[in-house]
Amino acid sequence: MPIEKEQIKTVKWVKDLIDTSKNQYMILTDKNDKKFSVPLDEANTDYQTIQEWVADGNTIEEAD
Repeated sequence: MPIEKEQIKTVKWVKDLIDTSKNQYMILTDKNDKKFSVPLDEANTDYQTIQEWVADGNTIEEAD
């Protein structure tokens, strides 16, 4: 079941382990503190929801 934009608490980048200049995927944390791995795939519905969330003025956190 796709995540709804209103349920997003935070989104954070995860770096590629081999090429640390690139992001590999995102970790989405919802309002219930559940974590979801989201691939960098424009066809993925959670990825699309994150893009809408960002367009609303939210920011994806940088990787550690």
